[in-house]
Amino acid sequence: MKRLLMQALKNLYEMAKEDAIALAKTVEGNFNGQDEVDDMSIDKYSRALFYELQSKKLLKQRREELKENGKIIRKYFWSFDNKIIKEAANEKVQNDPYKIYKKIPKEAWITHSYNS
Repeated sequence: MKRLLMQALKNLYEMAKEDAIALAKTVEGNFNGQDEVDDMSIDKYSRALFYELQSKKLLKQRREELKENGKIIRKYFWSFDNKIIKEAANEKVQNDPYKIYKKIPKEAWITHSYNS
């Protein structure tokens, strides 16, 4: 799974391979070989990362409600979305030679054209 997750991260976020490997290792370290991890067991930095990965649908979250001492307690659990991870890992990334220009804000183009 780590290889697929690394490749999915690399493709979706246009990361360098080394960065994708490190990030995949961090994510999988939180899971510690389990299919699911309790949200309360992860730190706030990992939680922020998990929400980002959830926005790309690589992770999913489920909620469980328990009744303890007359109170309803909600627990949240994170898991991998294996189908999406496989799809993202196998997606062919097209190299756009003009991609760099998309990163420049429109304001920079406008300012430059007025100064010319």
